[in-house]
Amino acid sequence: MPERGKQAGLSRRLRAEQRFAYFSIAPALLIVFGVIVVPIFVTLMYSVRNMSPLSSHYGEFAGLGFYISVLRSAEFWQDLGRTLYFTVFSTLLETIAGIFVALLLNEKFFGVKFLRTIIIIPWALPTVVNASVWKLIFNGEYGVFNAILQRLHIFDTYQSWLGNPGAAMNMIIIADSWKMTPLAVIFFLAALQNISRDAYEAALVDGAGAVRRFFMLTIPYLRPTILVVVIMRTVEKFKAFDIFYIMTRGGPSNSTRTLMYDAYLKAFSHMDYSGASTYAYLIAFVVMALTVIYIRVEKEGGRRLG
Repeated sequence: MPERGKQAGLSRRLRAEQRFAYFSIAPALLIVFGVIVVPIFVTLMYSVRNMSPLSSHYGEFAGLGFYISVLRSAEFWQDLGRTLYFTVFSTLLETIAGIFVALLLNEKFFGVKFLRTIIIIPWALPTVVNASVWKLIFNGEYGVFNAILQRLHIFDTYQSWLGNPGAAMNMIIIADSWKMTPLAVIFFLAALQNISRDAYEAALVDGAGAVRRFFMLTIPYLRPTILVVVIMRTVEKFKAFDIFYIMTRGGPSNSTRTLMYDAYLKAFSHMDYSGASTYAYLIAFVVMALTVIYIRVEKEGGRRLG
């Protein structure tokens, strides 16, 4: 009997602790439900019903009609092409620069701790501030970038970088990469500091040069971290909006008009809430597809290296 009493008391205590835990996390769950779950379902509803106030068919069920219409439009594929261009090249630039800066900061020399501290400053800047600063740097009348190029005798006159359809997207890639490369540096530096020095010393004894050690040792060790960085940055690139809004407003000649920027225009300029919701879900599908491809490529690469 005493044993049963102890077990019953323990069971009541556990149930009480569980109830207390549920009550403790209930406010957080409600916030998550209200901020994340509800908008997901509302956006899905908007994408299958006509919720555009300016339409004569407001409130009608459309099914996959909006998805079919968007996928048939040339505008969507042009936006997707520009988004992929921005995503691929900015992610590639951030990853490559992040690896080499991390390799530098992983060495021991005077001032390395100070450099590791200040490297995070660009990432800490708000995107609005970063975009505004780079917009001034690339200004076609008094920008620092033009002044440097003119001093180096690369150009005789100032160029309108953000006003040139062929250059504007590349300027945004530079601005975005400058801000986000420190995040990649942090990931790669943490991974590099966990690599055993014995492997490098053994390779050095075997006569492996710096380039061979980099491709045979460093890159294989960094592969999981590279995958994480690439997936994280891909998701963020597809959602990028504020840097485009501040620097070019989608111009010139729609050369920097991406999927997210077009979704913004549909929702807040044209009141096409159904079209904007459809764009939002298509962006999510593309990101998920790219993530699956990244993971499969990484696994296949791992099998070949193994």
